Amino acid sequence: MDGHTVRWGQFFRTGRQDRMTEADLELLRPLGIKTQIDLRKPEEVKDQGRGPLEVMGATYHNLSIIPDGGTDQLSRIVGDTGISGKRYLAYLEFDPQSWVHMFDIFANANSSPIVLHCTAGKDRTGVSTAFLLSVLGVDRSLIEADYILTNRDVPRQADFIEHTTGFPEGMNRVAMMRAAGVPENAMTDFLDGLEEKWGGALAYLYSIGITEPTMAAVRSKFLKT
Repeated sequence: MDGHTVRWGQFFRTGRQDRMTEADLELLRPLGIKTQIDLRKPEEVKDQGRGPLEVMGATYHNLSIIPDGGTDQLSRIVGDTGISGKRYLAYLEFDPQSWVHMFDIFANANSSPIVLHCTAGKDRTGVSTAFLLSVLGVDRSLIEADYILTNRDVPRQADFIEHTTGFPEGMNRVAMMRAAGVPENAMTDFLDGLEEKWGGALAYLYSIGITEPTMAAVRSKFLKT
């Protein structure tokens, strides 16, 4: 944005952390994470736990993008579309206060480094990260490319499932890879939908009450010259 670059090491997008090994924790500790923003439903948190970050000193926030029972509501809104931009747009049908609170945390000068996560680290976190990068003025093509980086982790996820619980009945490695990844057009369709209905990501965020001073504070914090 205007010759600025995004600061490195201040924001991390990820998935559930309850399966981390001691080797994983050794890599995590030097990051000095101060804030954990958990986008999972309360029922997911209860089932999976919060992970190790609180014990390591992070402040925990549960901002449920989809409420308990919301998955069924999503299916009623968009049908059985699977991961798609249309489904991502349906997230915006729920209470937008999670997004408002999220940006208040982003704007807090003392909240970084931040870990933002859901269960898989691709859908709710992908949409949230796209909003953040949009506020930072990152080019849309880079936002879409950042989202597609999700697929670099798919082989590791498939390996983990195969060697622990095993693939679900009727699902082989190819099907698991497809289910664990993201479609290349999902973020494009989501951003197109924002443009069509609201005039873009920033216009949507303004419409739900995120103010320009908050966005300016986010830019000041996450951008450098």
